Amino acid sequence: MSTLEKDEFISLIEFYNDDLVDNNKDILISELKLWQRKILALDKQPKNAMDALIICNDMYPNIYKLLQILATLPVSTASSERSFSSLKRIKTYLRNTMSEKRLNGLAMLSINRLISVDAKEVLDELSTSKRRVDFIL
Repeated sequence: MSTLEKDEFISLIEFYNDDLVDNNKDILISELKLWQRKILALDKQPKNAMDALIICNDMYPNIYKLLQILATLPVSTASSERSFSSLKRIKTYLRNTMSEKRLNGLAMLSINRLISVDAKEVLDELSTSKRRVDFIL
């Protein structure tokens, strides 16, 4: 185990210290070394955290807990995917009838649904802006 790997593992066990069984760094490092030897001795290497979690047993309780945490962490965030799908819905519905400024505004409203918008404030803002068409009274 290189010093870089050891330092990274120490920072990992410090971060998840409350979740681990032991708090002694030397015990945790020796448990990792034993786990690495076991993995290298296997004929078929685990390809992901779930495979490693299945192989791990009661002899490595801290490694099991770390693998459990790794298996439950999200791989990516879906917020960017949600914004693109919202934009796709907006564009297909109103593709040719709006300017880029209006499209951006609708996209922001769709993406940021948690922000409440007061209809009276919106109407006041729209009534003060200049329209392209002047009505003759």
